[in-house]
Amino acid sequence: MAIGERIHFFRNMRGMTQKYLGQLLGFPEKSADVRLAQYETGARTPKADLTASLANALDVSPQALAVPDIDSYIGLMHTLFTLEDRYGLKIDEADGEVCLKVDIRKNKDAARLHEMLCAWRQTAAMLKVGEITQEEYDRWRYRYPEFDTTQRWVKVPSQELSDLLVEALKRPDN
Repeated sequence: MAIGERIHFFRNMRGMTQKYLGQLLGFPEKSADVRLAQYETGARTPKADLTASLANALDVSPQALAVPDIDSYIGLMHTLFTLEDRYGLKIDEADGEVCLKVDIRKNKDAARLHEMLCAWRQTAAMLKVGEITQEEYDRWRYRYPEFDTTQRWVKVPSQELSDLLVEALKRPDN
């Protein structure tokens, strides 16, 4: 899925019009919808700063917008082959169904991918048993790794928050 399709997907998911999102980004009211339509159709590709602004307005990670182009089955297969080469992804069978596994012995990248997939599996399991809502699950996925509390790449608190905590710890108890 190309970046334009991802913008369209998230905009619709958020219930925004092209005009509204365009205005949020600072485009003039008269051309806001036209500019967004150009990005969604692929006539224009947003630069990094605009991609960051789009991600912020859509409440997703910039990486959620910049996924590999997997618009064809052949393209998807080559993406999977690349994952096999780089991260040790292996095709297998379990209980009569095709599945993908990560060979954590391949290299350090494979081990990290395995940890991340385990975090995803854990979060999906929480959704399945009703511990979290679909909205919470989607927020976890689309803002990944910001809300992943299972691993070391969880978002670091802001410096301001860190300073407040340090100050609070320095105060003597009354």
